[in-house]
This record gives sequence, structure tokens and C-alpha cells, in this order.
Amino acid sequence: MSISKTIDIPAVIDANRVSGFQRWILILVGLTVVMDGFDVQAMGYVAPAIIKEWGVDKAMLGPVFGAGLLGMLVGSLTLSVLADKIGRRPVLIWASVFFAVFMLITAHATSIVELESLRFIAGLGLGAIMPNAMALAGEYSPKSRRVTLMMLVSCGFTVGAVLGGLISAALISAFGWRSVFWVGGIFPLVIAVLMYLRMPESMQFLVLSGKHLDRVGASLQKIDPRLRIGPDTDYLVPEPRAKGTPVAQLFRHGRAKATLLLWGVNFMNLLNLYFLSNWLPTIAASSGLSTTRAVLVGTALQAGGVLGTVLMGPVIDRVGFYRLLVPCFLVAAVTIALIGQPGISLVVLFMVVTITGFCIIGGQPAVNALAATYYPTAERSTGVGWSLGIGRFGSIVGPVLGGVLIQYHWSNTSIFLAVAVPALISALMLFLMSRESGTDVSTPTAAAAMGH
Repeated sequence: MSISKTIDIPAVIDANRVSGFQRWILILVGLTVVMDGFDVQAMGYVAPAIIKEWGVDKAMLGPVFGAGLLGMLVGSLTLSVLADKIGRRPVLIWASVFFAVFMLITAHATSIVELESLRFIAGLGLGAIMPNAMALAGEYSPKSRRVTLMMLVSCGFTVGAVLGGLISAALISAFGWRSVFWVGGIFPLVIAVLMYLRMPESMQFLVLSGKHLDRVGASLQKIDPRLRIGPDTDYLVPEPRAKGTPVAQLFRHGRAKATLLLWGVNFMNLLNLYFLSNWLPTIAASSGLSTTRAVLVGTALQAGGVLGTVLMGPVIDRVGFYRLLVPCFLVAAVTIALIGQPGISLVVLFMVVTITGFCIIGGQPAVNALAATYYPTAERSTGVGWSLGIGRFGSIVGPVLGGVLIQYHWSNTSIFLAVAVPALISALMLFLMSRESGTDVSTPTAAAAMGH
């Protein structure tokens, strides 16, 4: 077989089955997302133990929740831009190491102020994970299964959240709450080593940046061993090199309105997601449920999220994002309002919480995939990172707002009616985005048509 003179990288990926090499990449980036979910839910379950040991009011933990999310916001905004300059791989590896070190230090916290500071610093590293994981997952996936595979990677968040609840419950009862942070620190160190040894850089990124083209050839031959690549082989990525700052590119080529709407959806949905993840077990316990049942209510939320993430991906690959997500968030508004209704039976409570998790937590990976599909390679990490970064404002507002509403003695009914409103707004913004786009972005082809 003759040596190929020009190779279209996306075309090679699209024309081949997902190889073991690609599966390994998806598993590695998926494990980094597990860290994100574990951290969020573990903190929610550690909170009652800290309240009991330190004798503090539960409302004082609102700023602690918010501090970690503020760190993730800053990390998402800054490190995603850095990744579009130096690569996904080094940012993912070093962000994981940074996060791990400060999780281990957090195990030695002795006060609310200390805990708040350490959560912020650890969040800086964690904020770089999702944007780069989604970018790499999309860039190594064939377009026919791209959304499905990206959402399966995102499912690591909800899997991590479920594990965060189950592992935290076991560790806290056996070894105390500090052991949760020991486990939460060791795990990302192991993942960072595996990524250093086995995970390649994005081929599209290397070609557009003109770096390490020999590594591109090696990766391509692992995807399609039939390729014959020589020193004169050229690699094609059908996208122009970006000019100017990556953030400014998000508002060019007709992308400004869609970018702002994506930011709004992320803000509203992450407000809901983090409010529910952090406060639902505590509110359930304060309403009369046993600690075990309150923990199970929180776990049902995350289990619903896993189902949503797994089931939505293949549907979106067939019908598109908007046709699924708009009704999904409308349903979420109804189920969130039902959670706080007085006299609701335990069976119905578990049902509506699971559906809420399906729509809100399962919907967030779909929103991430929408952003990663919408933006071209040169702005992909920045696009997802800034979308999530702006959304992190919502993730900070959600838990802090929960503490404020509880402090002002709002009833559970009023609290959950208020939290239903952002889900309605998310549905409206996605509807407006669909009208602005004039098409449903469910494939990279549509995304490219919109992006250029």
C-alpha cells in the first residue's frame, strides 16, 4: 500500500470503528470527570459530620460550598483558555495533580475559614477537568456516535457523585469525615500518572498548532492500522487556524447570541444542580426523614442523573439537542416544585427526585456536549470552559442561596418553587437558541455550518 500524501484526520476517525486506543482515551478522561462528581457530592455528605464535630450552624457551610465552586469557576475560565494554547493533555494532568494535593491538605482542616480557603484552591484545579475532558472526548470520537460518547464521558460526573455518596457514607462511619478527602486526593494522583503514561494529545490540536506531527501519525495508525504514513505526509483538519484571543472568537462568525444563551443555560442549570446536590439530603433530614433515608434521597437524584446521561446521548444523536432538552427542562420545573410539597409520600418523593436528576443532572452533560459540538477545535476548550465557567456563577449562587433561604426560614414548599424557576428559564433559552440557530446541532457537520 502506498504512503498517503494527505490524511483528513476527522475523516479517518469517522470512517473507522472506535478502536481500543480511543476507548482507553475515553476511559481516562471519563475517570477525570468522576473526580469532579465525587468531590461535589462527597462535600454534601461530609457536611453533616462537620456540623456535628465542630458544633457549627448548618448555614455556615453555604460559603464553604460556594468557595469550592468559585475556585472551579476561576479554573474553568483561565485554564480552558490555556489548554487551547498549550494543549489538553498537560492541563488535564497538572490540574489533576494540583487538585489531588489540596484535597489531601483539606483532610487536615481545623476550622470553617481553613476549609473555605482550601476548597477554593482545590477548585482551581478541578475547574480545568470538564472542558478538556469534553474536548478530547469529542476530538477522538466519530461523528455518528460523538454525542453519545461525549455524554458517556460526562456520565463520569454522576457516577462519581453516586460513588461520593456511597463511599462517603461508609468512610465517615468507619474512619471519620477526613478519610473522604484522603481517598479524594489519592484517586486523582493515580489518574494523573495513568494519563502521563497512556493519554495522547488531541491530533487536531497538534495539527493546527504545527507541533509534534510524528505523534499525530502514531495515533492515526492506532485508529486505522492500514494507513501508511511517511515523513512527507500532510494532515488535514478542515478548520482555519484561529486568529486573536480564543475568548473573542466565541463572539465571531455569528456565534455571539448562541454563546450568550449557552452561558445562560449553564448558569441556570448549574444553579439547580448544585443547590440540589448540596442541600437536598440536609433539607430532607430536617423535614423528618432519617439520616439513612435522607442520604438515599440524595443518591436517587444522582442515580437519575446517570440514567439521564446514558439514555439521552443516543436520542440526541438521532433527533438533536433542542428537541430533547427543551421538554426535558420543562419536566424538571414541575418535578422540582413537587419535591417541596407537604404530605408527599416517600415513594412519590423518590420518584420525582429521580426524574429531577434525570433532567437536571442528566441534562448538564448534554449542554456540555452541545457547547463542545458547536465550537471548532481552536476554540473548543475555551468554548466549553467559558460556558461552564459562567455557569459556575450559578453553581455558587445555588448553594449559597440555599443557605440564605434556610436562614430566613423559608418553607420547603417555597424553596423548591423558587428553584423550579431556573429550569423554566433554561427551557426558554434553549428554545431561543434553536430559533437563532435555524437548525438543531446534533452533528459536527451542523456545528461546522453554524460556526463558520
